[in-house]
Amino acid sequence: MSRFPARLRGHDHDHDRGHDRDHDRDRDRGQASIEFLGFLPILLLVALAVIQLGLAAYAVQQAGTGARAAARTASMDRADRETDPQTAGRAAMTGWVADHATISVSAGGGGDAVRATARVRIPSLIPGVDFGSASRSATMSQGTQAPGAPPR
Repeated sequence: MSRFPARLRGHDHDHDRGHDRDHDRDRDRGQASIEFLGFLPILLLVALAVIQLGLAAYAVQQAGTGARAAARTASMDRADRETDPQTAGRAAMTGWVADHATISVSAGGGGDAVRATARVRIPSLIPGVDFGSASRSATMSQGTQAPGAPPR
């Protein structure tokens, strides 16, 4: 062992250290790729959950739209109706939601109102998993005029 530093002895350790740094950098780059691959399924799962939540919110919104359209149609005089309330409620919804929707209409609390309830199935991105259904109701007073009808 020499008491003098390596640079004074004429040995080129700086070159060896540069080579080691390059080797470490390559190894770190490979490790980062492996860590990313390990984290990728978690990112995909979070993205899938966000999309599923959006589908559920959309189904709830569509149920509300269908219920309001059915209640509005049911509240009109029969002579003013162009269609039945269930058909009007389904027509107000997006096709793929309306295909699995059920709409019921009943008399409201005081007899001067009608209540429509729309129930739609929440679509699932995961095969075999059922997220159930969403239900929304709307109440309208009877005797509401059809849009564009002359005042009574």
